[in-house]
Amino acid sequence: MLTHLMNASLMTLGLALTSLAVGLVLAILLCGAEMSRFALLRWPANAFSTVLRGLPEILVVFFIYFGSTQILFLITDQYIEFSPFWCGVTALSLLFAAYGAQTLRGALNAVDKGQRQAAQALGLPPLYTFIHITLPQTWRHALPGLGNQWLVLLKDTALVSLIGVHDLMYQAKAVASRTYEPFTWYGIAALIYLVITVVSQQGLQRLRTRVTRYD
Repeated sequence: MLTHLMNASLMTLGLALTSLAVGLVLAILLCGAEMSRFALLRWPANAFSTVLRGLPEILVVFFIYFGSTQILFLITDQYIEFSPFWCGVTALSLLFAAYGAQTLRGALNAVDKGQRQAAQALGLPPLYTFIHITLPQTWRHALPGLGNQWLVLLKDTALVSLIGVHDLMYQAKAVASRTYEPFTWYGIAALIYLVITVVSQQGLQRLRTRVTRYD
């Protein structure tokens, strides 16, 4: 039984890390679109963020999993079931992107404009200024917020157990139902979640210390 939970915790970690990677890329693109001068990019990006941040996470998960199947059925007249894992990754990535874009935008705005103006006065190319001056400072400002969202993402992975992903929460529920010992197995699952979270916090703290050591 315990082996099942340990294996399921690997599934949870894989789900969270995949969602983080996809969500971070989407967040960068979304942040760029939200700060664009072009309304055709800015308006849809703002609408996307507003909708995703205004919906409960579980509703987004259900919409991606059940909604996509229904829409595909209406188009193709065939019942095609998507992988629960990838539906979960899609939902969690979109949620991470919606919140992450706001963190990145705030971090970008926090960089002192005077430094960019000074670089411009020195004749430095805009791309060089962005890569060597703006980007490192944006990363330092954004790291605490993105780290906090990573911890939220870790806990939100429990939601995808409701669409059949065999993650830690799914296995804990299955074992508790079979053994009639919910306190024991949900307690073990809670302990595993806690260990993963604490280890993540320690890693984030080290990363933050390393990034800010020259401040």
